[in-house]
Amino acid sequence: MTDELRATEPDLDETAIIARDLIRFDTTNYGEGRSNGEAEAAAYVEAKLVELGLQPRVFESDPGRASVVARVAGADPGKPALVVHGHLDVVPADPRNWSVDPFGGEIKDGLLWGRGAVDMKNMDAMILTAVGDILRAGERPARDLVVAFFADEEDGGRRGSHHLVDTHPELFAGATEAISEVGGYSIDLAGRRAYLLQTGEKSLVWIKLIARGRAAHGSRLIRDNAITKLAEAVVALGREDWPVQLTATTTRLIGELGRLLDVDPQRIGPDEVVIRTGTAAGFILATLRTTTNPTLLEAGYKHNVIPDTAEALIDIRTLPGEEDAVLSRVRELIGDDIEIQVMHRDIGLEAEFDGGLVDAITGTLEQHDPGAPVLPYLLSGGTDNKALSRLGITGYGFAPLRLPADLDFPGMFHGVDERVPLDALVFGRTVLRDLLRAY
Repeated sequence: MTDELRATEPDLDETAIIARDLIRFDTTNYGEGRSNGEAEAAAYVEAKLVELGLQPRVFESDPGRASVVARVAGADPGKPALVVHGHLDVVPADPRNWSVDPFGGEIKDGLLWGRGAVDMKNMDAMILTAVGDILRAGERPARDLVVAFFADEEDGGRRGSHHLVDTHPELFAGATEAISEVGGYSIDLAGRRAYLLQTGEKSLVWIKLIARGRAAHGSRLIRDNAITKLAEAVVALGREDWPVQLTATTTRLIGELGRLLDVDPQRIGPDEVVIRTGTAAGFILATLRTTTNPTLLEAGYKHNVIPDTAEALIDIRTLPGEEDAVLSRVRELIGDDIEIQVMHRDIGLEAEFDGGLVDAITGTLEQHDPGAPVLPYLLSGGTDNKALSRLGITGYGFAPLRLPADLDFPGMFHGVDERVPLDALVFGRTVLRDLLRAY
């Protein structure tokens, strides 16, 4: 009998069941408006919220691009509301590269496998079960919760969180803080477990490079070749060695890592400190500097035809507030002959590692994993907290997971064979429930 057959529904925690079900909805977001849509997953989430006695609302920015929002009344209406949110879309997955069906929601080796197992249908499920635990016990969360499941996060949230902030800001009335993805997970520091709380995220600038040249027969001598010019620009950006530039968050993180790893950051440098964190470096290294990564090339239509245009997409992530300076440097690197189109731009965020919510998070983690330190970090990517910040809502990344030391968790994001341990889902449900019950 296979592990999957052994893991029947009575044996699975409800969090794993919901996460598995959500994975089986193919909500692939290809970007630039192309998507399989979130409607079916949204309907599933809506039904779960109705079962809890809530009155969720579904909003479609475009046909099939659905977000779900519900308000949960808290025990103390005088406290500011807390937004607890996830997203329902996922990035594409090529099944030829996976060892399992990426949309099969397979259970094996004590893990849940599939696209979205980590980013972020696991947290969607944890939200539903944590809130469910509180309400089914006849209790209320400590304060009003705005529970949201957004569309389109993987394309910058233009058809999800940004759409709702623009068109229905009243949904988030009274909220001052939010929690969501890519934080609260454990890392291994030389045999000692610690947790990273995401207190900020880098800015996002997605650009398209367009090179123009002369169309001609592929056998001719053509100096004005659009592909050649584009290739030179792409290489210049892809190989640019952006300097280390620490923010308040990364300065504090490097100091704490140095203390826990018993190394001197001043002597060995920030990069080396982060490298010594092992797999955690997969996220942290990119927070020390700007990154300019080419992600897509498009040019030509036949082997023996030189095209007159060539295009490339570049994913730029800057430190908060550095967007304009970085774009100026990009222009210097590629020259004036290449056209730049800014496809999407969004702000960076950085919050203090203190206050009531931070204290509640660190205290709850201490209850469930005594002695494990909690460290602030800056996310190299972005979340829907960017959109909520426009309403004055301070966002944190807190999707709590206690993970095995040998799991390359950062590699799961947008990677092949994405998976999450079943016991980590139970841990996350419990920690999130206790946080929402008390804070």
